[in-house]
Amino acid sequence: MSAKKKALPRPPAKTAKKKAASSKAVSSKAVRNKAASKSPVRKQPDPHASLLDELVQRATAVRKNAYAPYSRYSVGAAIATKSGRIFEGCNVENASLGATICAERGAIMQMIAAGEREPIACAVVTGGEDGASPCGICRQVLAEFAKDMPIVLVGLGARDGETGHVVQLADLLPLAFDGSALR
Repeated sequence: MSAKKKALPRPPAKTAKKKAASSKAVSSKAVRNKAASKSPVRKQPDPHASLLDELVQRATAVRKNAYAPYSRYSVGAAIATKSGRIFEGCNVENASLGATICAERGAIMQMIAAGEREPIACAVVTGGEDGASPCGICRQVLAEFAKDMPIVLVGLGARDGETGHVVQLADLLPLAFDGSALR
């Protein structure tokens, strides 16, 4: 991967105002602004905007390796850890659909295999127009290692280029099962 960073393209001015008002799609600057906004349950420090941009770039690149012959819905994910390392994953489908591995879980597996345990930010890139949220299983797996962190959701299918927004893991899974009942 090149050290040169590419920002998300901005939509034309007219479209940007309309989309910003609807909160469905935002420019890279807006993604950075949302990442910096405060959430009442935030536990993790906000990563810098450049880190979020790098995660999006890495997730976009690894998405090309997805194996999705059944759904034709390729997904890429990149997860940054507290130590500064980044781990990538893409979805790998299976004829037995329950055996499919999502991109987010693939990235978490890479993180764990490398001996890391503290994710601080995640990007998920899909072909949809607005970016798709992680599925319930992926939310729970992410919550196993971080109670909260920013997740950038990016869609590549918009006419105006990439669209995306930042959400918090705690907002996606407010009552995550934490295993305390098993102790």
